[in-house]
Amino acid sequence: MLGKYKAVLALLLLIILVPLTLLMTLGLWVPTLAGIWLPLGTRIALDESPRITRKGLIIPDLRYLVGDCQLAHITNASLSHPSRWLLNVGMVELDSACLAKLPQTEQSPAAPKTLAQWQSMLPNTWINIDKLIFSPWQEWQGKLSLALTSDIQQLRYQGEKVKFQGQLKGQQLTVSELDVVAFENQPPVKLVGEFTMPLVPDGLPVSGHATATLNLPQEPSLVDAELDWQENSGQLIVLARDNGDPLLDLPWQITRQQLTVSDGRWSWPYAGFPLSGRLGVKVDNWQAGLENALISGRLSVLTQGQAGKGNAVLNFGPGKLSMDNSQLPLQLTGEAKQADLILYARLPAQLSGSLSDPTLTFEPGALLRSKGRVIDSLDIDEIRWPLAGVKVTQRGVDGRLQAILQAHENELGDFVLHMDGLANDFLPDAGRWQWRYWGKGSFTPMNATWDVAGKGEWHDSTITLTDLSTGFDQLQYGTMTVEKPRLILDKPVVWVRDAQHPSFSGALSLDAGQTLFTGGSVLPPSTLKFSVDGRDPTYFLFKGDLHAGEIGPVRVNGRWDGIRLRGNAWWPKQSLTVFQPLVPPDWKMNLRDGELYAQVAFSAAPEQGFRAEDTAC
Repeated sequence: MLGKYKAVLALLLLIILVPLTLLMTLGLWVPTLAGIWLPLGTRIALDESPRITRKGLIIPDLRYLVGDCQLAHITNASLSHPSRWLLNVGMVELDSACLAKLPQTEQSPAAPKTLAQWQSMLPNTWINIDKLIFSPWQEWQGKLSLALTSDIQQLRYQGEKVKFQGQLKGQQLTVSELDVVAFENQPPVKLVGEFTMPLVPDGLPVSGHATATLNLPQEPSLVDAELDWQENSGQLIVLARDNGDPLLDLPWQITRQQLTVSDGRWSWPYAGFPLSGRLGVKVDNWQAGLENALISGRLSVLTQGQAGKGNAVLNFGPGKLSMDNSQLPLQLTGEAKQADLILYARLPAQLSGSLSDPTLTFEPGALLRSKGRVIDSLDIDEIRWPLAGVKVTQRGVDGRLQAILQAHENELGDFVLHMDGLANDFLPDAGRWQWRYWGKGSFTPMNATWDVAGKGEWHDSTITLTDLSTGFDQLQYGTMTVEKPRLILDKPVVWVRDAQHPSFSGALSLDAGQTLFTGGSVLPPSTLKFSVDGRDPTYFLFKGDLHAGEIGPVRVNGRWDGIRLRGNAWWPKQSLTVFQPLVPPDWKMNLRDGELYAQVAFSAAPEQGFRAEDTAC
């Protein structure tokens, strides 16, 4: 009899201890059990064990992985049943890059197929996610609320850049609010509409009508967009309220195998440079998802300037756009015309990488050319930008950057300039661009030729000119000839483009040989050394001194404000005998005694020329 009591007692202890043990070890056995129903190659991981309280089930942390890629991370989740199931989640992080790694599995014959079957399986549920984050589009994060029954499914999403509210009742989807902040410092794009979903939820709605209102940065009035479709075809029209011509008109057709936009039209009459053109796009195998769709198309661009009409064509594909590894060939060919300037392009390229961080790589033969008139007096004979091997990413431009400029000015002369350098993730005031430059030309008014060479770099917000040498073989003006004037750097010119603490500094030296006058006067070889210090190249102070043999030093200082040059020059007291070279030999006059000192105030500006007021003794 005692043995029976022991057996009953042991069974009771087992009944009590086994559930307690399972409860205390949820974090160990739940992931293994869930793996039976999860797709092959996926698993869940619990960093903290779930616990059951009087209010419901608490799950502090749960991760869903595809291989080693974390597709979803759920924190602070709780499940309860006050009057219907209630799931509250603190945060859900989704990584879109892991979607491409999900294994392809065949649908079970027992799985629901129609939309109605899926809806009938839904329990009466509330789901609230305080923060839903889509990586790598973190700026679109927000709060998600779902109210689900088998009859009506309601969804509400609130974020800083997007708001959505809609409901699905049977096959009827009603979007009562969709606000998207598409442009910085602009009102959001607003859309409402009604759609009829297909019986089997494996494609687009079978019919629908949607309207949207948006503001464009260059368009003062509102822009309306209207989308209409029935069965396998439809049309998207975007129209500015004060313009009769559509900004965008896209008729499209769709089948299970292909989405086609044929003979689409677009126009952009803004920014003083009106553009227009046609668009055609074909997407094969679109139902297999973005990763497996094959995209191709053609975009034409028509421009018009004083030089006439220009036409350029962008061909793209066939290729794919992917969350993980896009491969889409592109080629832009043709010409664009604005005012008197013509731009020619032949740019084969490849778009690769993930959609969140794409890379555009220009292929061999990529070349931009331009010619025409920039200003009334300067004619561009040709400027060439070879771009083969250059890469463009969100971080900037990477690769070898070159330019060759040939130009002429009818009265001043012609010139050729070369630039060659290397960019590393360069954008204005970000990354690094190192360069060297050289060139030569003629200066017809003074019967001279000139040359220039130097080096520099742009690193983040600092532009540094590390080397400069430029000069003329001579300068002839009237009765005067200056031999070989040349400007060089004594100290690098550094421009710090910092919004809070900008600066501009450097030191230069202008050296010249003898200055000869037709009457026989000679100014000995001269040197002007000066430094600059200021805010930027449009506002700085300068100071320096001028020597010409024994003449001088003449001290100068002043400022440049971007419009006018103002300054003063002081000539120290010195003997008149130092000026003997300026007296022509045929005058047969020797300077034996006397002194001279002077002070000059000068200014220069385009509208006034050069002015000076002096005092000499």
